[in-house]
Amino acid sequence: MKSLKYKIIPVLLATMTLVSCKKDFLETAPTQQADDEVVFSTTVNVMAALNGIHRSMYKQYDAQDQGGQASMNINMDMMGDDLVNTTAGNGWFNAAYRWTAHRNATNTTDKFAYKFYYQIIANANPIIDRVQDAEGPQADKNLIKAEALTYRSWAHFMLVQLYGKRYDAAGNNTQAGVPIKLKLDKIATGRSSVEDVYTQVNKDIDEAITLFASASASPNKSHFNIKSAKGIKARIALAQGKWVEAAKFAAEARAGVELMSNADYMAGFNSYTNPEWIWGSKQVEDQTTYFYSFFAYMSANYNSSNIRGNPKAINSNLYAKISETDIRKQLWDPTGENTAFPIPTKESTRAPYMNRKFLVAGGTSIGDVVNMRAAELYLIEAEALARAGQFGAAQDALYTLAKKRDDAYVKSTKTGNDLIEEIMVQRRIELWGEGFRFTDLKRLNLPLDRTNSNHTVALAQTLSEKAGDNRWQWLIPQDEINANPEIGAGGQNP
Repeated sequence: MKSLKYKIIPVLLATMTLVSCKKDFLETAPTQQADDEVVFSTTVNVMAALNGIHRSMYKQYDAQDQGGQASMNINMDMMGDDLVNTTAGNGWFNAAYRWTAHRNATNTTDKFAYKFYYQIIANANPIIDRVQDAEGPQADKNLIKAEALTYRSWAHFMLVQLYGKRYDAAGNNTQAGVPIKLKLDKIATGRSSVEDVYTQVNKDIDEAITLFASASASPNKSHFNIKSAKGIKARIALAQGKWVEAAKFAAEARAGVELMSNADYMAGFNSYTNPEWIWGSKQVEDQTTYFYSFFAYMSANYNSSNIRGNPKAINSNLYAKISETDIRKQLWDPTGENTAFPIPTKESTRAPYMNRKFLVAGGTSIGDVVNMRAAELYLIEAEALARAGQFGAAQDALYTLAKKRDDAYVKSTKTGNDLIEEIMVQRRIELWGEGFRFTDLKRLNLPLDRTNSNHTVALAQTLSEKAGDNRWQWLIPQDEINANPEIGAGGQNP
């Protein structure tokens, strides 16, 4: 990240790349280029560049386990305790599952995460800087800038959660975070403190929320709007332990959004037309990403070698906590013998606790990828209120969600840690496979505990990791260490 330049491919992808003064670490060469004066001349053209960022969320990168945010969601759950590999499959994502990928500074997964989020930031920065000078309605300018600010906030937030130490609400958070990039320039940038990164993350998302209030309507759920921006604000506040703020923004974000029906819950989590989805990546059949797709690894029924040999399962201990009357109990087969559960071919492997939560939407690996939905926001609201000591309000928020999933659910009367534990169990069940478990464990300073379950040491290699250990930090990629003198070898994580 010593220097920056950008190249823009309108509509398909705005490829503004991070480069160094040495042989480039993060540069990708576009197949076509457009003059940036043309791109920023009208709001229509700038929107096309913004659409490139949306497309980058699920495009194919350098390897099959690099399919944008969908692949990062898999990595985050592979590093948790609730997603179980039933075999080694064909090898993809095994290093994340074994907790080795992120602790190897030359590993492709470690480099991909860094590159992916900083390229989003690099794409967003010139849009933020220049959209106001474009010709077009002010409401459209507000929408485009608000979306770009939301991307910049979210990407920095994801980076600091991975490469920095956890945010400690009781501390001063001077620990090394990640470089903050607000311009496309050639200035070498060192690591800002975790506190400073969160300050910038909040500044960007707050400005975005303000702009959304006077912006044009977002075209679809692949775009951000004021609800998804407030949802991200709630996630940030939750990570910072700002409980009242987290609850407030979660409630505002999910207001007026309908929780899905039981029929929708069993439909495969593959369509952003689902009324509960607030933010998701829309994919169409002629833009399939084949074996880069989320559904090529996490669905029950796509005919990939990974799924044929390695159906993804739920932690048996977590499954045991699900009520028999809960619709979510039907998403996993504890026997591994239920023929109602789809598999790609007759010869495909079945396994105990295998899932059918995710199903492909067509003949290819196509499917929309969920990034935010109302259930998560109810859970943020409930958790934050409970941790703030507002137990009655937390019980109410939890009840709305839990009753929708389980008609026999009785409103909780628990308080204190007992209520918090009930909420966290509901969160683990509800958001299984959606990419939250690693960051949840890290933000709460909890250990990884896969013991006494269907995880096996032969496949996972590690069944436990101590809370707060250095291994919870991803290493800064070695190529970045080599290329950026402001980070250098002395700036590497321990």
